[in-house]
Amino acid sequence: MEQQKKRALIVGMARSGIAAAQLLYENGYEVVINDMKSEIAGLKDALAGIEYVDALGKAPEEAMEGADLIVLSPVIPFFAPFVKEAEARGAEVIGEIELGYRYADRGAKFVCISGTNGKTTTTALTGELFKTAGENTYVLGNIGIPISAHASEIKAGDAVVAETAALQLESIKEFRPNAFGMLNISEDHLNRFQYKIENYIAAKCRGFENQTEADFAVLNYDDPTVREMKKLTKARTVYFSQKEELAEGMFLRDDVMVFRFEGKETALIHVSELRIPGRHNVENALCAASLALVMGLDPQKVCEGLKAFPGVEHRIEFVREKDGVAYINDSKGTNPDSTIKAVEAMTRPTILLLGVGDYDKKSDFTPLFEAFGGRIKHVLVSGCNIPAVQAAAKRTGYENVTVSDGTFESMILDAQNLAEPGDAVLLSPAAASWGRFSDYEQRGRIFKEIVNKL
Repeated sequence: MEQQKKRALIVGMARSGIAAAQLLYENGYEVVINDMKSEIAGLKDALAGIEYVDALGKAPEEAMEGADLIVLSPVIPFFAPFVKEAEARGAEVIGEIELGYRYADRGAKFVCISGTNGKTTTTALTGELFKTAGENTYVLGNIGIPISAHASEIKAGDAVVAETAALQLESIKEFRPNAFGMLNISEDHLNRFQYKIENYIAAKCRGFENQTEADFAVLNYDDPTVREMKKLTKARTVYFSQKEELAEGMFLRDDVMVFRFEGKETALIHVSELRIPGRHNVENALCAASLALVMGLDPQKVCEGLKAFPGVEHRIEFVREKDGVAYINDSKGTNPDSTIKAVEAMTRPTILLLGVGDYDKKSDFTPLFEAFGGRIKHVLVSGCNIPAVQAAAKRTGYENVTVSDGTFESMILDAQNLAEPGDAVLLSPAAASWGRFSDYEQRGRIFKEIVNKL
């Protein structure tokens, strides 16, 4: 008698859902795909070559009959009522990074990065350090390539450098980083975490819970919330700091990166040798280098990688100079704290484009306006966050705010008209792209296309 196939329900059919469906089909599951949308452009082509049951447009409750395993998209809350119902029926419910981890070889090294801001740059930089050192490296996770997409290829000895967001870590069970770096904590996604920052922090800190004494927790000493996370892990804690000379860990001495570890002190590079701008990127580099060195990489190769790394697309990315005006793409700035980092990196008078999306995270933009420090000569705002931006401007006495809520192109033309030679135009929306774009990457690509046609 033929054994009945196990049944898996994939809830949410974006990148992680597609990768999960393919991986589970390859491993003998009957796959059911589900999403609130009844039609998703490109999905059939993406799933070509696998068989699946189409449950698009249905509520998950209607699609989970007989499911042994349910894999949630990161945007689906793990506390959703249907999750409890599914577990009561005997189904296991996990997220995509947990699925990918289970199918990767346990002999692989998982080096993970979390925090509110800087994750993508730090993940890309850490991946570059491992590649420069000659390691067979996969750069995966929230950076845009699901772990599940490459899980079957990952072998013992390989390095998996993964960006891990709170929305992904919330649903882990066995997932265990051999080194887990935490950059910083500020308010983000509070609407997703029942408007409680403690829920958001708790989700991020799940990355520590399966670590052992053989693993490393690499923590930002300068962030009081992150510093205290030492209490949450069995792993060996290694701090990094821009402000303090540490007894052990990574710090700056006369702006030279220095790593003190196991009684040995190693000088790396001067921060002026980094190609990525801004003090926030020094923080990112300190974290990335710490992760590389605790995992045993050669310091000389780490220095080579630090000097060579050019930065990542959509993060303070120079697009072009036109009529003496620099255009900068920071579409990755999806919350006020991230945009503060971009503003602080500006060296020219700047026209700042805020909002540019129709998804309200309930962010407070006041700290952003307080951080302008005379750098921002004008703000253009569009999208559903207009009232919140206007309220922050009023609270801080900032008057140069213009609503530009036509097309994205008209907003960029408004910025071009306001700019003078020697200025910069900075797209750093401090808000999510959803509702107008599929993701921040599409928003950034379209910005670059429009700017390059000016």
